[in-house]
Amino acid sequence: MRKRPLVEEAVLLGSLLKWLVLSTLAGAVAGLGAVVFLKGLHYSVDYMARMVPVWRLAILPVMGGLSGWIVWRFAPQAAGHGTEAVIAAVHDRDGDIPFRVVPVKALATIISLAGGGSAGKEGPCTQIGSGLASALARLLRLSPADRRRLAICGIGAGFTAVFGTPLGGAIFAIEVLFGGAVLYDILFPSLVAGFTAYQVSQWFHVHYVRPTVPVAVGSGELAFLKALMLGALLGLVALALIEALEAAERFFHRLSLPAPVRPVVGGVVLVAMALVAGTEYLGMGSETIEQALAGAALPPAAFLWKLVFTAVTLGSGWSGGVMFPIFFIGATAGSWAAPLLGLDRAAGAAMGLSALLAGATNAPIASSVIAVEMFGPEVGVYAAAACLASFIMSGHRSVYPSQVLVMRKTPALKVPLRRPVREVEDQVQLAAGLLRWIAKWRRHARHFRKPHFRPGGGRRDASHGNTL
Repeated sequence: MRKRPLVEEAVLLGSLLKWLVLSTLAGAVAGLGAVVFLKGLHYSVDYMARMVPVWRLAILPVMGGLSGWIVWRFAPQAAGHGTEAVIAAVHDRDGDIPFRVVPVKALATIISLAGGGSAGKEGPCTQIGSGLASALARLLRLSPADRRRLAICGIGAGFTAVFGTPLGGAIFAIEVLFGGAVLYDILFPSLVAGFTAYQVSQWFHVHYVRPTVPVAVGSGELAFLKALMLGALLGLVALALIEALEAAERFFHRLSLPAPVRPVVGGVVLVAMALVAGTEYLGMGSETIEQALAGAALPPAAFLWKLVFTAVTLGSGWSGGVMFPIFFIGATAGSWAAPLLGLDRAAGAAMGLSALLAGATNAPIASSVIAVEMFGPEVGVYAAAACLASFIMSGHRSVYPSQVLVMRKTPALKVPLRRPVREVEDQVQLAAGLLRWIAKWRRHARHFRKPHFRPGGGRRDASHGNTL
């Protein structure tokens, strides 16, 4: 009886040490890969920024076409916005990601973002991190199950290298795979990998998006209710973003054009919209995010413009991530809605950013933790309230169609479970219990609408109380 606990603890200690080593290696290679990509992107964006604006707009469609051609020619698996491809690889191929995806995704995304595509850099970083972790697993001849774990660690490591949120990145990696479940068995290696990637990015002085002034939310029940209302509004914005991304992708696929040509057409549309709305909606928009978090007043329609620019960019086949656009849209929408709810603009931007992340990705726990890491503990409970409200209001949808849904957000709806979101979104129905309640309510309503007759044969006028 005394030997069995000792054997159990010895096995657990061995597992702990094994994953400490493996996840540290995965975090190191993912962090280094992300740093190389981010430095190359920084220099490329700076170089393009020195060009005459007219020439930048003129070559924008060409840059999109070049990015699309590189992906189509050398690694079709690198298509899309990065994290979605990794989620599909984890679910369908036990995290097996071809190594050629890493350089192709990095080069195509640098061209896209430097050229002016409205996308982000975190998706490519998660795909680069997971691709390198998958290559490490093959090099070490690990089992498919262990390779899958390392690929998930790559998600958290790549995310952390971009945003500087090791705990939030670790939780995001294990929460984003399933809508409504968290893989606790991978939390430890994911955290170690994320922390290692964070340290690597710190050594190379990677810049993170952070508020320049302290975020003041307020306190008390009223502030909590305002956060809930803001989160519900951002949940609807998340739903609009998901619909826009899907609609844009369907539109460009219906054009029946070769894959490398669609980004060229999308680039022409982006140029036309930039001439109308302005060029601030091209690229990642880091400056606008930081302005919103500083409490600056921004155009009321900024979040709508960015939503459309992002849908055209990613829907037409440009390479890039969706997280930076989510941050832009969430921060500007929160900044716009904050005065309507009596909130400080900076607080509204901070809560809007995290709430839209929760609603669009079905990751409310990670989004709440990320809010604390980015904006401080004072925001914590209010950001969590906004994140949960947004998570519920966005429905059974996600910007990641390969995310597997394992939870209904309300028992009043009948939703197929353990299937990818893309197979579920058109099959959501009212639950039997709610249907019975509606039928009962309608029967009662019809009963009260019927005319009532007096025993003497007369019918009583309900409005005047007279017998007819």
